[in-house]
Amino acid sequence: MSALMCILISLMMAAPALAHGDDAHASGLSWTFDPWIVLPIVVISLLYVLGRITLSRRAHSTGPMRWQDFFFLSGMMTLACALISPLHWLGEHLFTFHMIEHEIVMAVSAPLIVLARPVGLLLWGLPKRVRRGLGTAMRVPLVRRSWDRCTGTTSATVIHGVAIWIWHLPLLFDAAVTETAMHRLQHFSFFATAILFWWAVVWKSERGIAAWQLFATMIHTSILGALMALSPRVLYIAQTQTAFGWGLTPLEDQQLAGMIMWVPAGTIYAGAAMTMLALWIRGSSEREAQNA
Repeated sequence: MSALMCILISLMMAAPALAHGDDAHASGLSWTFDPWIVLPIVVISLLYVLGRITLSRRAHSTGPMRWQDFFFLSGMMTLACALISPLHWLGEHLFTFHMIEHEIVMAVSAPLIVLARPVGLLLWGLPKRVRRGLGTAMRVPLVRRSWDRCTGTTSATVIHGVAIWIWHLPLLFDAAVTETAMHRLQHFSFFATAILFWWAVVWKSERGIAAWQLFATMIHTSILGALMALSPRVLYIAQTQTAFGWGLTPLEDQQLAGMIMWVPAGTIYAGAAMTMLALWIRGSSEREAQNA
């Protein structure tokens, strides 16, 4: 783990030097302003702010920043960091940074946004007629049943897990690297299914069951990371083809990416699972005390 961190720090420190010393790096190390990514982030953020302002006016008080606002702001900022900042460009050239980008989207941004429960405020940020129309549509039985099924603990875990494994098939992953539309679809799949997964874990599942689903996700993503890290040959040809320009062999780049999914990302899921277990134990103790 310490060796992994040393290599990552060295790569991050080397990136600016390469940017100044090589034309290819200098022309690319920049922010990525893809309208398919930037506009949704900006629009959703503005809707949230407008919704907060609208509710504050109705309550005749602005009040201090709420935990909900902190979680949402943090989630959107980390999402922008992953998909818009130079980290995204680095991820297009090194598998290592691409994996960091994906883990931020799925294991950092998604749970922060879920903790904020922003749907209500997003609706309040819309014009009155649109808000009422969407509110009515969300109460349609078919829509509610579909949401309930997709955010069931087991179904959400399976949906998210399937998305992770399918997109890490070498053929599809390399296609996402070379085709812009596929890359957008990959990121959307990771983020959308992560929202379903974390919503089920945080808001719908009994704490003990949520802990087991988190452990299950930790295990299967760790297995996938280990397969990449321990593979004796390069599996992702297109993704690792520029690794030599950054002082790594393609196999080393793939191994580092696998280690990131295996250890740091696994630690996030393990920490969340332990938190759920602690909450479950505390809740059980409180219920026993009340019944005594």
